[in-house]
Amino acid sequence: MKRVELDYLAPARGPIWPGLIVLAVSLVVAGALMARYRDTHNELARLQATGKLVSPERRPQVSLSKERLEAEVKSAESVVRELSLPWASLIQAIEQSSTREVALLQLQPDPETRTVKLTAEARTREAMFDYLRRLGSAKGLAEIHVVSHQLQREDPQHPIQFSVQASLRSAR
Repeated sequence: MKRVELDYLAPARGPIWPGLIVLAVSLVVAGALMARYRDTHNELARLQATGKLVSPERRPQVSLSKERLEAEVKSAESVVRELSLPWASLIQAIEQSSTREVALLQLQPDPETRTVKLTAEARTREAMFDYLRRLGSAKGLAEIHVVSHQLQREDPQHPIQFSVQASLRSAR
């Protein structure tokens, strides 16, 4: 067996000043945080006393008439219906159907009936029919119907202005 030697003497202590510096810095930071807490608490009490702070217990005292509330609900529902239209597929269908011979003048979606009305101008009758065929094969549109058309006699090129109504297909 090997002989075990035990050292009963403690090692010499290092300097005490680094620990005192850390303690002093900690006390200064704690004091600054306490002063900031006190200032914030006093400001909060002042705001609550002046009534400029909204608290969960305090309800706003705005009263709406029933008619105005119903009007706002209808307005919100209208916005939700409009936002729920399949905009991406609608725009993609219109972009895929476009040609150089046809200019899209107006796009009027109707969220209530989930239809869209397009007003366009074509250089020739054949270009108008080609555009209608392209709209018919588009994925986002269905039930395409010509609502009106007329030859623009004032314009020297005599384009055909026409309106088309189509149903929006739901995104699946």
